[in-house]
Amino acid sequence: MISREEIITAEKIEKLVTETPIFVTSEDLLLKNLKVLEDVQNRSGAKILLALKAFSQYETFPLLNKVLFGTCASSPCEARLGKEDFGGEVTTFAAAYSNKDMEEVIKYSDHIIFNSFEAKKKYAPQIVASGKAIDMGLRINPEHSEGAVDIYNPCSETSRLGIRLKDFKSDELKDVSGFHWHTLCQQNSDAMKRTVEVVEKKFGKYFKDVKWLNLGGGHHITRNDYDIETLIEVVKYLKTTYGVEVYLEPGEAVALNAGFLVATVLDILNADMEIGILDASAACHMPDVLEMPYRPQIIGAGEKGEKKYSYRFAGKSCLAG
Repeated sequence: MISREEIITAEKIEKLVTETPIFVTSEDLLLKNLKVLEDVQNRSGAKILLALKAFSQYETFPLLNKVLFGTCASSPCEARLGKEDFGGEVTTFAAAYSNKDMEEVIKYSDHIIFNSFEAKKKYAPQIVASGKAIDMGLRINPEHSEGAVDIYNPCSETSRLGIRLKDFKSDELKDVSGFHWHTLCQQNSDAMKRTVEVVEKKFGKYFKDVKWLNLGGGHHITRNDYDIETLIEVVKYLKTTYGVEVYLEPGEAVALNAGFLVATVLDILNADMEIGILDASAACHMPDVLEMPYRPQIIGAGEKGEKKYSYRFAGKSCLAG
């Protein structure tokens, strides 16, 4: 992690790095993001959790946990990392739990969120028997899509995530402390506001029966064009109208534009175009390039044809892609 005094340039990174591939995080840029998130918390009353599936560089936790309320996990190992290394509250959600998973997440979690009434019914006695003050929540599916990429759309037609209104059982809300939903991916607060309007219309009559609402992740709060005032307005509305705590789970927004993957070009060849072979791997070091997919930004680069030379970068394994 680069010290706060360092100004990030390609030249400085090159001098600092002796071996690649390596992830480099700027303290200065991370603190810049934290300042924005702290302002949102202070003015809205929301509790912001770090989504560990998006950013889990534990060397940065002593900075992050001074501002953020805790972490959200999607596995027993993430829950343990959040509890033992980050501190604060730990919220755990998975589409399903094994018996072994549940034994572990009970040890580390403050909130455990279920993807179905059946899962909640199965594990509620175990949670109660633990004697720990663990809140149980349910993930709901508002069937409202805001994402542009189907593979990242939690509310797509065949999504496994969340309970739909037609499957909602209002007579089985005993011991349910909150509701969780997630519709966003790298989006602005207008998408979040539209989602809340849909969720409120479908499930709002149950909100006064719970302690908290978790608006999930995908909020690009630290992006330059993000409309923070709309986010604050919506959070305040939910808190005032229903008397609930409101949680946000941004992952990428916490570390957005605060770090770099540094790689070395090992060889250059021509195979109908110039190709640079890197010591880094898309699959290992930046899998979203393949899964989402998207074109990663490179310091000093431009669009194809914009600069004097055009290259495709690829990893060194024998994977054909």
